[in-house]
Amino acid sequence: MNYDHTLDKRQLRHAFERAAAGYDRAAVLQREVCDRMLSRLNYIKYTPDIILDAGSGTGYGSRKLAMRYPAAEMLAVDIALAMHFQARPSVPWWKRLSPARGNRTSYLCGDIELLPLKDACVGLVWSNLTLQWCNDMRYTFSEVRRVLQPGGLFMFSTFGPDTLKELRQAFRNADNYSHINRFTDMHDIGDMLVHNGFATPVMDMEYITLTYDDVIGVMRDLRAIGAHNVTQGRSRGLTGKTGWQKAIDHYETLRVEGKLPATFEVVYGHAWKPQPRKAIGKLAAGHPMKDEFHLPE
Repeated sequence: MNYDHTLDKRQLRHAFERAAAGYDRAAVLQREVCDRMLSRLNYIKYTPDIILDAGSGTGYGSRKLAMRYPAAEMLAVDIALAMHFQARPSVPWWKRLSPARGNRTSYLCGDIELLPLKDACVGLVWSNLTLQWCNDMRYTFSEVRRVLQPGGLFMFSTFGPDTLKELRQAFRNADNYSHINRFTDMHDIGDMLVHNGFATPVMDMEYITLTYDDVIGVMRDLRAIGAHNVTQGRSRGLTGKTGWQKAIDHYETLRVEGKLPATFEVVYGHAWKPQPRKAIGKLAAGHPMKDEFHLPE
């Protein structure tokens, strides 16, 4: 692991804690990607009984999933407690006295690289734009597989290497520090799924470009959603005035029709945890047939 690109989880948690109150005002991309993920569920005939929203944030995805699967129990896991405070609905005291009806959501504070759940306890693991905050994606996938029930579905989105390429290029002209988190290639993600025993992974990607009037607007939105640079190789001090100006001047050369682009490479994927099936009979005398695996129909 490259130490310069290792995420400082304590700083990451603090960044999202600070961003929680104003997160929804700036999380336009997160909601759009979530909606596009939800539309993909239309083509998957599967109804989970328990859903894990891994990296649930302020609960936009959890609420949408609860509407789609009203009989399912929801587990919302996020690294920042303040995000859960924003997500939990305000319930009048008199409603708390009556039995809960409909969808139930439990809020857990935890890191998806070490899920606070028992083995084989959920039918769907859903993760929208969270995996990019993991230091070891391969191990994270092993955790997802651990908590999934046999035949369960893992559906996710994350950022690819071209994300914020304009900002990365601009800062490259300013100094030698790490300013943008490093993101994993789609093909490598697919290989990691297979390595962890997931079946029939499906991967694809698209570019989504947001436009801004100035560089300050780009940085303001990134801060508002907690997307600070929290790599170990970041500068521990403030970027100097000269460095900032170099970065801004370079970014300004990238204007298109009067607007500054901020490109996001969004990677989508889903895969299944195979379900063991005992074969009946024997291959030959004294040679029992090994367990086979099949996907839910």
